[in-house]
Amino acid sequence: MKKPEGKQETATLNNMEHYASDAAASDNALKPVVHMIGNAHLDPVWLWRWQEGFAEIKATFRSALDRMVEFPEFVFTCAGASCYKWIEENEPRMFAEIVKRVAEGRWVIVGGWWVQPDCNIPAGESFARHSLYGQRYFLERFGMSAKVGYNVDSFGHHAMLPQILKLSGMDSYVYMRPEEHEQHIPANLYWWESMDGSRVMTYRIPCGYNTHQFETSEPKIMKVREIAEQQQTDQMCFYGVGNHGGGPTIANLHEIRAVKERPGGEAILLSSPDAYFERMQAHGPILPVVTGELQHHASGCYSTHSETKASNRKTEHRLMTAEKLSALAYRLLGHDYDSAQFQKAWECVMFNQFHDIMGGCSIKEAYDDAREAYGYAQHIASISSNAALQRISWSINTMRPGITFLDKNKDRTLWEQNDSGIPVVVFNPLSWDVEAPVVVTQQMKGITDEEGNPVVIQHVRASRTNGGDKYDTLFRGVIPAFGYRVYWIFRNQTFTVTDPEAGVGTDPNSGNAASQTPYEQTPKDALLVSSQGAEAFLENAWVRLEFDPHTGYVKSLFDKRARIEIVDGRLAVPLVMDEHDCDTWGHGKLEFRNEIGRFTDATVKVVESGPLRATLRVTSRYGNSTLRQDFMLYKDSPDIQVKAKLDWQEKHKLLKLSFPTRIHEPKATYEIPYGYLERPVNGEEEPGQQWVDVSGWLVSSRAASTNSPMETAAAGCSYGLTLLNDSKYSFDVKNADLRMTIVRGAIFADHYGKRDDLCEYMDQGVQEFAYALVLHAGTWQEASIIRKAYEWNVPPVHIVETYHEGSLPQKWSGIHLSTDQIAATVFKRAEEGNGYILRCYEAHGLETDVTIELPMLGRSWQSRFGRCEIKTFYIPDASDLPVVETNFIELPWT
Repeated sequence: MKKPEGKQETATLNNMEHYASDAAASDNALKPVVHMIGNAHLDPVWLWRWQEGFAEIKATFRSALDRMVEFPEFVFTCAGASCYKWIEENEPRMFAEIVKRVAEGRWVIVGGWWVQPDCNIPAGESFARHSLYGQRYFLERFGMSAKVGYNVDSFGHHAMLPQILKLSGMDSYVYMRPEEHEQHIPANLYWWESMDGSRVMTYRIPCGYNTHQFETSEPKIMKVREIAEQQQTDQMCFYGVGNHGGGPTIANLHEIRAVKERPGGEAILLSSPDAYFERMQAHGPILPVVTGELQHHASGCYSTHSETKASNRKTEHRLMTAEKLSALAYRLLGHDYDSAQFQKAWECVMFNQFHDIMGGCSIKEAYDDAREAYGYAQHIASISSNAALQRISWSINTMRPGITFLDKNKDRTLWEQNDSGIPVVVFNPLSWDVEAPVVVTQQMKGITDEEGNPVVIQHVRASRTNGGDKYDTLFRGVIPAFGYRVYWIFRNQTFTVTDPEAGVGTDPNSGNAASQTPYEQTPKDALLVSSQGAEAFLENAWVRLEFDPHTGYVKSLFDKRARIEIVDGRLAVPLVMDEHDCDTWGHGKLEFRNEIGRFTDATVKVVESGPLRATLRVTSRYGNSTLRQDFMLYKDSPDIQVKAKLDWQEKHKLLKLSFPTRIHEPKATYEIPYGYLERPVNGEEEPGQQWVDVSGWLVSSRAASTNSPMETAAAGCSYGLTLLNDSKYSFDVKNADLRMTIVRGAIFADHYGKRDDLCEYMDQGVQEFAYALVLHAGTWQEASIIRKAYEWNVPPVHIVETYHEGSLPQKWSGIHLSTDQIAATVFKRAEEGNGYILRCYEAHGLETDVTIELPMLGRSWQSRFGRCEIKTFYIPDASDLPVVETNFIELPWT
């Protein structure tokens, strides 16, 4: 792609109506002016479906072009690459007119992203893709990229956005929500700084981004002019009919002309955000610096419409995995890498991240469309992943001695011959080695690794009930980073597994595998489970988890290593909150803590008990709703994993899971896109992503028995509890009680409307989700929480293979990072098709040096990462060219 010529961009700015740059050049003393920003806030989906939004965008663009003929001074501002693409494909003559007006500088492109997304829910990589595909679209079609970030109606803005904007080629940002009554900011214009130190000049719109039909503009202009005088900086005044499109009306422009003709009218300019920030940057006023996030508006939107949010998480990860696997197959075997297909899939994901879709506040029918779009994207990811996996697995040398041909004469599903086993190729998409459970179809008698070392197995219930064939086989695999490993499964051959710690042989199917552990009061059996009477518990060498059999709540979670009791009262309690007084968005609501009931009346039963994993099923009820939670404990891990199935039949009610702890002086840390943020423990609803941590200090049971408070405090140790999840985004922490919002029974698109018995309620019926509890001494960084969260959301994938020759080994790793502070999230082909892109970020909040090795490319280099810094590396195909840092758009730095 050719970079836009600098003179094109300069001309675009200088063509603005005499504009602010002239005023700045003529006088160093700033004389505040009001920049009139003609726009049409275009919601492609909200109280209508995308097809109606499509038609409205065409009509709005036609109207804006007509205004330019009628009013030579008129300037139009518009964001959202998806809108432009619709016009290009459906009305090319209109698009040609837009291209001309952009070149003249009268049609101003802002935003740089595919849509104006929700700025809390999408993953960090989704924001990178908005920039990649949005900015490249503008560069290719118009010869310029957007310089101003633009999300005027999004419901909050996460704290890493300044860095993301800078890496997207945007040095400034415009937004409206949260407004002053929701978050105090010293001035409308300020510097916004993220944790890495990146700054963007940011403007909060006063008095709204629209003028409604039949509404006069003059009072709004005068109000904004008054603000300009008070704050002694230029202000922007947005005008034009919006939401369902429309844009500036003839009446709007006649009224602005009339205001300009009055005394003082020279301080009213028809302008654009580009011209506004150019003047402000040139004049260099002293501005306040704001750090952290911009919240809260519409706190209910963090949890509204569970299905869409779960699909978002799943599709993001599937696409990133598909790109990695396809890039590996391309490099190793010349497999086709279809960038165009991946872009189509990402376009679906990005469109569904539009703030009214992702925020869960659109009409019911809109989510039928969202489901289709996610399905399309997931299908592309699935077929791409499968093609790459199959190409790699078929190229691995899995031939066994004595086998010369394939013959399926002993088993209807496996190609095993001579009891030689069948290869299973397990792939790990993450940038570090992973130990994870793998479940292969049907019952096996034994499993070994590629060197013939047996591994412990366990038969687990499958989803099928096909006669006697209803069990699969579980084992724990250790898979290299960005790589794969072959395991061998045997239908009839058994093995004796030697526990390296115990030094004794164990039957891999026994429920009493021997184990040795350094911790006190560890039972002889490594993994215990019971649901008999009052003795409902799970236990291994690390933790003991006890349940109240009547309510199903966890009454004790004891860390046997640190000799610490975690629970304060009861843990994993399903709390029901009343929200009859709440609209879909949760406007005006900072917390959801009006408890009116709890799930109880529980049944507790053992559903798995074996050498690898034990599972206790807790089923509880509230009203017409049922919650089933399968608490799972592995032999070799202290983490408690839970798979949940909820049948929700409640209206105007919200469900939370509560995890009260004994942690003293708690601090709550939330994952945010490509970063993390510490927030107050005040019970306010907060957006989060794959993990939330509560850390402080705790005292062991031995130390707590002392009579001296000073001795007790001195014996305290740094300790925390992290909650991982696979599909939820809304949490609160009050004191040391961590809560996760599971579901809301809100009405679709209800802005305090007149409710009747025909209202449609969302999230009714069955949904499944999963979470995990990670206990840790020390900090969450020391506990590798980032890695655990990704492992929870991105499990290994596998292919059951057969015997064949091949050029690839049975164990292979694609990457090595010298520090666990750095996570590599993206490995893909470059958009130009002449190299690879590797994206990494610093995850612990500490500067670090890292050595990055990609053996498959014969590349190794060092890089210095600042605190919470995101870096994108371009690795040319030509090995004589160096690895260089680039931005999200994959263009050289300027």
